[in-house]
Amino acid sequence: MPTATGFLHEGRAYGLLAAAGLRVPRHGFLESADLPFAPGESIVLKGIADQLWHKSEKGAVHFGPFDVEALKAEATAMRLRVPELSWIGGLVCERVAFKRLAGLPTEALVSLKRDPDAGWLVVCGIGGLQADAWGPLAPPMIWPIALATPEEALVDLRAHWLGRTWLGLQRGTEALTDEANLLAFLQGLWRAVAGLEREGVTLLELNPVVLDSEGLPTSLDGVGTLDASTAPIVATPDPAWYPALLSPRNLVLAGVSSREGTVGRIILENIRKSSLPPGTLRLIKPGTSEFLGLPCLGSVADLASAPTDQLILSLPAHQTLEAVEQLCHQGGGATVVYLVAGGLGDGADTEGLGQRLVVCLDQHRRAGKWTPALVGPNGLGLFSPDQALNTFFIPDLKLPLRAIPGHLALVSQSGAFLITRLSRRTDLGLRAAVAIGNQMDLRCSDFLKGFGGDPAVQVVGAYLEGFAPGDLQATAQAARALRASGRRVVLYKGGRSQEGMAAASSHTGALAGDHALQASVLRRAGVMLAERMEAFDAALAWLGAYPKGRPASVAIMTNAGFEAVVSADLLGGPFHGTSLTETEVTALAAIIETHALTGLVSPHLPLDLTPMADEAAYLASARLLLNTAAEVLVVGLVPLTKRLDTTDPAVYGSFATALAGLARTSGKWVGVAVEGGSLYDAYRQALREAGLPVFLTMEEALEGLRLIASERVF
Repeated sequence: MPTATGFLHEGRAYGLLAAAGLRVPRHGFLESADLPFAPGESIVLKGIADQLWHKSEKGAVHFGPFDVEALKAEATAMRLRVPELSWIGGLVCERVAFKRLAGLPTEALVSLKRDPDAGWLVVCGIGGLQADAWGPLAPPMIWPIALATPEEALVDLRAHWLGRTWLGLQRGTEALTDEANLLAFLQGLWRAVAGLEREGVTLLELNPVVLDSEGLPTSLDGVGTLDASTAPIVATPDPAWYPALLSPRNLVLAGVSSREGTVGRIILENIRKSSLPPGTLRLIKPGTSEFLGLPCLGSVADLASAPTDQLILSLPAHQTLEAVEQLCHQGGGATVVYLVAGGLGDGADTEGLGQRLVVCLDQHRRAGKWTPALVGPNGLGLFSPDQALNTFFIPDLKLPLRAIPGHLALVSQSGAFLITRLSRRTDLGLRAAVAIGNQMDLRCSDFLKGFGGDPAVQVVGAYLEGFAPGDLQATAQAARALRASGRRVVLYKGGRSQEGMAAASSHTGALAGDHALQASVLRRAGVMLAERMEAFDAALAWLGAYPKGRPASVAIMTNAGFEAVVSADLLGGPFHGTSLTETEVTALAAIIETHALTGLVSPHLPLDLTPMADEAAYLASARLLLNTAAEVLVVGLVPLTKRLDTTDPAVYGSFATALAGLARTSGKWVGVAVEGGSLYDAYRQALREAGLPVFLTMEEALEGLRLIASERVF
């Protein structure tokens, strides 16, 4: 039975597994009157005590024949070996004969775990005495119950070293079981979770799981933990926050100083360049009715009778907290509040201001009272091209933003990350770019849900340093919903190392958590999880131009031998190089001859046109390659050759337009890598303005494609 200390012993674990239809050894406590064993039958006696996790190390495992009196004497001896633990009883178990293979792992370790951030997980890897040795070679599989099915888990298991061994797929081995048995086992684990949840189990570890003589997976041991308390219910903000944030009909700003160059003044100067209707921008400025030509309110209290869609608080932490508490107390005033200040719930908060803010919001929502939705704190601002609305506290001189409406939404826990992306990729067509700060109220999952209800958003790019408590599973589910509706999610997760976790915590108060778990959950949901910042940026550039499709077959065309060689090295895995048919090789050879490149260029892929190729040769070759089996064409341009005109905007502008036209006509992806210095920035810009994704290197372009090609398909 469960114990008061939260320990789930093996006898109770067997009962929960058997109730889910899983194979466990015949068993019973010595104290039972009807043990299911014949005299002399080979059995295992196990001493069961509270918090006794490793029975063999304490001398609490005994093998022998079934003899009740002898087993009772052995159980008494076991009890004396663990005097510090509360004794539960002697568990008699069937001694299961199981299959082995010399030199190969055949035992599994399976954990059913209720993770506070990811929900219920099934973790399966190599178990038994060989677990430590084989773990680095065959890392365990992680299946979130809410995001994976037993059938999907079977596909992973079939490809894993353990599954390959069990199914006889390793060279020179015979099958120990079949897929039907493994699927039934996985289905049982999924069923077991419901029973574990009812019993308040938080962890059930099965080690080892073996294959019995009939190939049925059988748990030979099972222990775990219990916690009957339920997780707190998270009260969610009113979804009206989303349009109020991105397309406010009116806006109020608090914290504007008379001094130029201060945070509030910079925000105000940026907002005044927006297309908000006249008279819809107000300030909170005590003691005056007008400031800098704008109408003023005396305090947040005045918003009770004259509410706003969006309130931006550019105030110190104490005043920010007091303003939000006032809004909650008066029961209205702003649909969404953007908190600029830090010092609330992060490393600079030494007075518990952040906790006070969280309690205020939670109490009001639980009581069913009106509560504003908060973005931040520690928020740098947002950019919404819909109204050319820029609330960043970065001056226009440093970050001139052009309102190019598009299908891409960017959300970032780090404001600096967000603005550097916007500075580098001025050509991105955006629906929104939002710095979400510390996620004290609105979390990453809330933004993904908001984007999911916005038909203008086709691609979401996200940068996170940590998940708010419980938000990993919610984020994954929101991402999966986006994927189910044909949208894409690209994410970079910072704070993966111990050093990164420390940096994230000091910067935003975020906890990075276990990266392997987070990565498994997010990828299972269909998120493209970038391991390198360059891959994140490149994938966004591709998807910014081509939101639909997942090309796997690549044609490479360059004018430099090193690009051809490096590109060939990068092909493989989820995407591969295209092969030309004999007819296509002949046609390409004719193009090479037409452009006087015979003897210099080989009509094969990757295609190295050499520095002797001009724009006409590129366009003719591109036209042909886009009519092959290739789904994407990556064009490498080393612009230092005299054959390419990089000085006359009319010439290179016409070339860019023609190349982009070929992409549109073919319906395929075309990207360009311009490997040169700042002298060629105008050349790159012309290609971008034509609608082509442009990269600094071929490696960058191909790394982005590799990430997109790895996206999970549903």
